[in-house]
Amino acid sequence: MIEKPEVIFEDADIIVVVKPVGLTVIPDRIHTERPTVQSILEKDYGKLFVVHRIDKGTSGVMCFARNEAAHRHLSLQFQNHTVKKVYRAIVKGRLKQHEGIINAPIAENTVRPGTMLIHKRGKDALTHYAVEEEFKHASLVRLEIKTGRTHQIRVHMASLGNPLLVDEVYAKADAFYFSSIKKKNYKQTDEEERPTIARLTLHASALTIVHPVTEREMTFEVKLPKDMEIVLKLLRRYDV
Repeated sequence: MIEKPEVIFEDADIIVVVKPVGLTVIPDRIHTERPTVQSILEKDYGKLFVVHRIDKGTSGVMCFARNEAAHRHLSLQFQNHTVKKVYRAIVKGRLKQHEGIINAPIAENTVRPGTMLIHKRGKDALTHYAVEEEFKHASLVRLEIKTGRTHQIRVHMASLGNPLLVDEVYAKADAFYFSSIKKKNYKQTDEEERPTIARLTLHASALTIVHPVTEREMTFEVKLPKDMEIVLKLLRRYDV
């Protein structure tokens, strides 16, 4: 069962929510009838205007506008890159540098439609990263994206050799299993091992915008979801 988005702030002009994994923000091209973050919220709040998007497999904070004026104001903030967007990701391996900037243009992969790659014909993309925790085979990374290109974090981290711990497209890993870090004395059972997490290990943890009417800067920060916290607890115990 798919979770519903959690509303953490609302007024006459904006709604800020925590998007769960498994929902697209708007209908995709194939499954147009499936529930979306927008359609679920509109049942209770009426027409909403989409300002930005988060991948279906990514959780975290995002906002909607409730009227055309607010939509114009917020859209300009995103277009002018004045919005602050902070993510946290669990990635594979240890980074060579604990902090840095990835400045590499991103374009659609013409060989694999629906995926992206770093290419000179692409659009500018800038990502700041800093390692928050480091383990033997993985790292928790804080990322601030100055642009909002499709799959930006996923592509940029993969370019460093540190793709998301779970990313079927860019890491060829559709799940993370406990046995992968506790191979010794791992108790095998007759039942097939269930994955600890089977979605992108990426979370939009904070969003800073200027309110379209009050002009007050507002920051919305949300904690990591339970599934990512469980992965971190296992890494802290068994992968140090």
